[in-house]
Amino acid sequence: MSFWSNRRVVVSGGHGFLGSFVVERLRAAGCEQIVAPRSREFNLCEKADAVRLFAEAKPDIFIHLAAVVGGIGANRKNPGRFFYENAAMGLNAIEAARQHGVEKFVCAGTICSYPKFTPVPFREEDFWNGYPEETNAPYGLAKKMLLVQLQAYREQYGLNGIYLTPVNLYGPRDNFDLETSHVIPALIRKLCDAKKSGAAEIVAWGTGKVTREFLYVADAAEAIVLAAEEYAKPDLVNLGSGNEISIRDLLEQIRQLVGYTGSVRWDPSAPDGQPRRCLDTSRAVAEFGWRAKTNLRDGLRNTIDWYTQHLLSRQSVSA
Repeated sequence: MSFWSNRRVVVSGGHGFLGSFVVERLRAAGCEQIVAPRSREFNLCEKADAVRLFAEAKPDIFIHLAAVVGGIGANRKNPGRFFYENAAMGLNAIEAARQHGVEKFVCAGTICSYPKFTPVPFREEDFWNGYPEETNAPYGLAKKMLLVQLQAYREQYGLNGIYLTPVNLYGPRDNFDLETSHVIPALIRKLCDAKKSGAAEIVAWGTGKVTREFLYVADAAEAIVLAAEEYAKPDLVNLGSGNEISIRDLLEQIRQLVGYTGSVRWDPSAPDGQPRRCLDTSRAVAEFGWRAKTNLRDGLRNTIDWYTQHLLSRQSVSA
């Protein structure tokens, strides 16, 4: 029998980008009892709703993926909201899990919690050695406090809570809204739309010199489900591909895959964000045998194909 055969699992954010892939992965692993609550039914920012969710769903395992997220622009516009709602959702869910006595609580953190000038590659030991990059610090700190809560609850109440820190995610079903999206879906949309309209130029934020690491969403989902099965320690675990790329080189890869032949104008007045991001993922390998499988070019191709089939085609119909 599968580890998941008789376990009831709640996935907060289960209808979202990462959550939908985690739900699919759980089903593939043999889990038949999955609850993916909608925020309109259970607002985890309200403690009473969190308690009611646990009382009604009665989960053995709770996977907390619900979050209010966005790119640099969204973080700059909503620092208060991103801090409060992400902190409140996590605090209430973990407290309700303690009251309910769940078997395990799995929490997804964020690379935005790392200090602005973390030595590369980012090691888990450096997680507390400085303040996060300013544009997304409220979001990063809100998620960081959930690690503190889980470790404190493990010590005092015996709650088996684990904390996973994924790097920047991308893939099919991502958010392609230019006001709130992260860098990969934003660039894909800009380049695809520019090719379709015949635009001679696109504008890209920042200098293009900063670096990022990206993890394909299906690989992240695999890691979360595997960690839920096999990992049970208080220490955070990085989830990433281990490969670093500059935003300028990333844009060039996407441009080639899209087939856009126009020019790119960089806007240095727009913020770059954290100077570098690249994770050491050796702990995930050692603790539960996980490595990312999807290389960046293949993942980008899959994401572009999904965007052109599901969103770009709809724009053509509506036009």
